[in-house]
Amino acid sequence: MKPVYSFSKSILHWYDRNKRDLPWRQTKDPYKIWISEVMLQQTTVNAVIPYYNKWVEKFPTVYDVAKAKPQAILKSWQGLGYYSRARNLHKSAQIIVLEWDGQIPRTPDDLRGLPGFGPYTIGAVLSIAFDLPEPIVDANVRRVIMRQLNMTGVADAKKDTLIYAHLENLLPKKRSGDFNQALMELGALICKSNGPVCNQCPVYKSCKAYKNGVQELIPEKQSKQLRKLNVAIGVIQYNNKYLIQKRSSKGLLADLWEFPGGKLEPGETPRQALIREIREEVGVEINNITHVMDTDHFYTTNQVKLHVFTCQSNGKSRMRTHQKWVSKRALLNYPMPSGSAKIVEKILS
Repeated sequence: MKPVYSFSKSILHWYDRNKRDLPWRQTKDPYKIWISEVMLQQTTVNAVIPYYNKWVEKFPTVYDVAKAKPQAILKSWQGLGYYSRARNLHKSAQIIVLEWDGQIPRTPDDLRGLPGFGPYTIGAVLSIAFDLPEPIVDANVRRVIMRQLNMTGVADAKKDTLIYAHLENLLPKKRSGDFNQALMELGALICKSNGPVCNQCPVYKSCKAYKNGVQELIPEKQSKQLRKLNVAIGVIQYNNKYLIQKRSSKGLLADLWEFPGGKLEPGETPRQALIREIREEVGVEINNITHVMDTDHFYTTNQVKLHVFTCQSNGKSRMRTHQKWVSKRALLNYPMPSGSAKIVEKILS
């Protein structure tokens, strides 16, 4: 037991001296901790801070989230990406209010039944908010433990099972939440993916990868092939209003609003693609077509270059349920993907 105790004690001692001053670390409110942990999934700490502060100001309690309209939730999430997180958060808030009287459940089984509560979120909320001995595994924790144990190869579900089992032996009876945050902090600041600062690590003596000189090779990196897409976008005006349309309720960018357009076909110029897409998608002819900007947008494994044009419609289209003509200022009221939000900024500038 001595090595285990030594590891936990060393990690916590380092954390107490080196932890970053982050807004969600100033509270034990389970709701706010839940919000921060959901936002931090797939998103950097620096990117999350302003979103978290604005969110808890607009939605200070789980009741405020539960009664909010879906579009208000998505608008507040705009720019964070992975919008299914926001939709699941909204659904879970409504369930918590209806079935749990607004109190975040305190057991893994109860949390597991809520949308968006996987092993990581369950462990984070229970350990950090309630100091229950629940382990968590994110990219930072995974990297620290894989290096400690010299687990070669790529990170996968099988390795995560072993990591969870190992962490259950390491978790101290008290300060479980701090221990989990300490491991994440160590991975973020010291045991980094590239250029780990091993001489500042509080547990380098027990690190088998360090002893073998292979710490930078663990975990093995998987190369992701970016798919490059070119998309023509039309900012269509008619009587000083702009046409926007809502995406379907399924898929990565579900229920977000955007300007009409579509992918370039082989051999097409962006202008040709725009005319074809607007004719097919909106059912109108356009004129006074002017190229105003190109902007790159990244999501998952896609690199999308948006070729943006302003244009005039020769008349209002037959409106479909997912389309709207809105004023310039009203564009700010609709949740949009990052690429479309950049276009709105350009229009308003």
